[in-house]
Amino acid sequence: MILLSLLKGKLHRVRVTAVELEYEGSCAIASDLLAAAGILPYEQIHLYDVNNGERFSTYAIAAPAGSGVISVNGAAARRVALGDILIIAAYAQVSADEAADFQPRLVYVDGSNQIQRIGHQIPPS
Repeated sequence: MILLSLLKGKLHRVRVTAVELEYEGSCAIASDLLAAAGILPYEQIHLYDVNNGERFSTYAIAAPAGSGVISVNGAAARRVALGDILIIAAYAQVSADEAADFQPRLVYVDGSNQIQRIGHQIPPS
């Protein structure tokens, strides 16, 4: 069986609220944002920094719901700055048959990382 890697969930343009170099690692994300994007605690995530072009992966951990927390921790903290804008993405392995009907969960936030809307298609430019 052929499996394809498709975008499963995305947090679009979230703002880094904390940078914790001495923390064990990971990225703490407000749990309401995780749920909205369908990302589980300890799931691998990819972070794309809009401000500096850095792209790296780590895993998600839950921060309090409604807090707007996006805390990049451990070694990854060296790749971002407080206030940077990130795109956080998670991917799923999907069979070729499932791919035709697969829809990602796309979460768009305001400047305080509060959910503004959730969609399933990236609008055309």
